[in-house]
Amino acid sequence: MAANPVSSPVKQSGKPVQVNLYEAKTHFSSLVDRAAKGEEIVIAKAGKPMARLSAVPAKEPAREPLPFGQNLLGIEFLSDDWEADIPLEWFEDPEEDKLLHPGGSK
Repeated sequence: MAANPVSSPVKQSGKPVQVNLYEAKTHFSSLVDRAAKGEEIVIAKAGKPMARLSAVPAKEPAREPLPFGQNLLGIEFLSDDWEADIPLEWFEDPEEDKLLHPGGSK
C-alpha cells in the first residue's frame, strides 16, 4: 500500500494533497482540521480529482453606518427648494386630525 497522504502533516512542494474518497470519508474530521489551518486538500474518486477542501475565508468586518444625511452614492447636497415640486397633500397626514380630535370636533 502506498504512503497514506492523510497522515502526512505537511503538504509537499506547495501542491494540494490528494486523498481518495474512501480515505476522506474515514478521516474527514482530521482533513477538515488541516484545511482550517490553511492546507488545501483535493478529494479524488478513482484517481480523478472531484472536490476541493479548503478553509473558509475570515468574515469581513461589518461596515460602519453612513453619516447622517449621506447616501450610498455620497451625495450630500440638497437644494434649498428640493420640495418645491412636491404637492402639499403629500405632507399632510389624514390620520392626524383623528388622533388630535377623536370625537370629530375641532
